[in-house]
Amino acid sequence: MNYPIYQIPANSQSVAWLLLILWVVGATGCSSRRLIVRTEPEGAFVSVDDYPIGYSPVATGYTYGGTREIQIEKDGYETVKVKQNLSDPWYLRPPLSFVTENFSPVEIRHQPVVDIQLEPKKRVNGEVLLQRANTLRSNVQRGTVTAPVRN
Repeated sequence: MNYPIYQIPANSQSVAWLLLILWVVGATGCSSRRLIVRTEPEGAFVSVDDYPIGYSPVATGYTYGGTREIQIEKDGYETVKVKQNLSDPWYLRPPLSFVTENFSPVEIRHQPVVDIQLEPKKRVNGEVLLQRANTLRSNVQRGTVTAPVRN
């Protein structure tokens, strides 16, 4: 029994279409976005949008750009809150993002880095602290409530 042998057409247009179809089917089409937070000194606790992500230096993935609130805490240092705009590069914005995320033959990575310098906490003079406490005590005894002093 003779089976017919399939022969690839010799004309270049058919070969080009075949290669295009193979490329579209085989393209991985992947993109990733990661926010990297670094602090000086290292080891500060990092939260993004009130979600704890770990100790610096740390990275976390995200899906869409936008403004994120980053909070940094470390013993002996002032707590820092930063609003960071994570804008996507031009090739990850619609409608081009459809092509780059679905048909790109390589993985596309966008990794914005946020560097934050922590400031040591300011020590309050003992006499000033005692004066504040006495003022608060006398206000409470008179029935007057005041807002706490922020330094």
